[in-house]
Amino acid sequence: MSAASRKGRAAQAGAPCPTASPAPAGAVASAGTSGTNPRGGKPFGAEAVPPSIQTAAAWSWRLLLIGALVAASLYVTALFKVIVVPVAIALLLTVLLTPVRSFLQRHLRFSRGLASISALLGLLAVVAGLVTVAGSTIVSGIAELKDKAIDGFNEFMDWLEAGPFGLGVEQINGYLKELEGFISSSQDSIVSGALGAATTVGHVAAGAVIALFCTFFFLLDGRTIWSWCVGLFPARSRFTIHQAGRRGIVTLSAYARTQILVALVDAVGIGVGAAFFVPSLALPLGILVFVGSFIPIVGAVVTGAVAVLVVLVANGWVAALIMLGIVLAVQQIESHALQPFLMGHAVSLHPVAVLLVVAAGGFAAGIVGALFAVPLAALINTVVLYFNGHDKFPDLGTDDTLVIRGKPAVPVMIRRAEADLADDERVPASSTTAGRRRTRPGRATPSGTGTSTGGDA
Repeated sequence: MSAASRKGRAAQAGAPCPTASPAPAGAVASAGTSGTNPRGGKPFGAEAVPPSIQTAAAWSWRLLLIGALVAASLYVTALFKVIVVPVAIALLLTVLLTPVRSFLQRHLRFSRGLASISALLGLLAVVAGLVTVAGSTIVSGIAELKDKAIDGFNEFMDWLEAGPFGLGVEQINGYLKELEGFISSSQDSIVSGALGAATTVGHVAAGAVIALFCTFFFLLDGRTIWSWCVGLFPARSRFTIHQAGRRGIVTLSAYARTQILVALVDAVGIGVGAAFFVPSLALPLGILVFVGSFIPIVGAVVTGAVAVLVVLVANGWVAALIMLGIVLAVQQIESHALQPFLMGHAVSLHPVAVLLVVAAGGFAAGIVGALFAVPLAALINTVVLYFNGHDKFPDLGTDDTLVIRGKPAVPVMIRRAEADLADDERVPASSTTAGRRRTRPGRATPSGTGTSTGGDA
């Protein structure tokens, strides 16, 4: 290193560092604090919004997105309700019939397919038997009830004429003529309603076929179908989704079994009460109450009202009041004893939540919405709680795992095509040329082939 360069570096090392000129106070404030006004030092823009408003806005747009997703899901569900509702029914039937299938496999040594079809056919036999018995009972009891209904109607007309209303025969006939004219003027609406009812019957028949078909395959290959559904999610989430789904199925099973018990108690109580007044219609009324009780709160009220009306037509006001007392007593036992201890333990939903969910489902989708509102809410409650770290069924454990993807089986035609392609790729070009040279004159080589025939070898 030269002496000049050493002197220059020494001068730079000993030279004082230049100092920056002091900045104005406003400039310092604006440089040190982002989002402040250089004139007054007050926040502006996004910094001027209070933290509570920012938090509320963040929650708002996220809730709007979730609401839009829920609305779109409900729209798609309503659009394909002919498929969605039968699949949901098939899922509930599968939950109910799984113990039957397991019993047939373990104790009677049935194969899985035979046990599945036997359980499904047994269910159809039970339903057909109930419908047959109820239908024959209704046919035999309607003739007796028809005469009593006509007598009751005549007594009602006499009461309107001689009672506190004082309606004369001419006034009553005028009202009846107005009613007849209203019906005549509404023929188009009645016809369109009948056509709509026929379409609904067709949809119900198609839905019944779909439900039975799906129930059989859910019983037969339910775990395979579930593993395929879980495999659609990212790998890191599959274990949690599988465990949450297991707990959701347990919740549905507990709901279905408990609801059957509750419906059976309602049907027996109201059916026995009706047997004292209308013995010929006690069984169909009990079956009606049993079916209607699967719709929480609403079903019990409607079916109980039907039972009271039937007794009113058959035996008058006194018997109807007694029947009303029986219905109210059965419903009180259900609401104060069965629902809190059985259903509350099964689905872990407060009675207020059950009422609101049923009302919302009824307003959104009618009877179908009221029917599936409680099991859907219970399923969502169980799954969401598990995702948030609360396991409602810790005894299930986490040892059960799924085989998401097995080794794919290549179809036979594809395997043959791949083998032929591999053979063509393994043949060297020189052998192809030699084979063409050895071809005798007058014999054409097949186009597209690069291999020699067996006679050329």
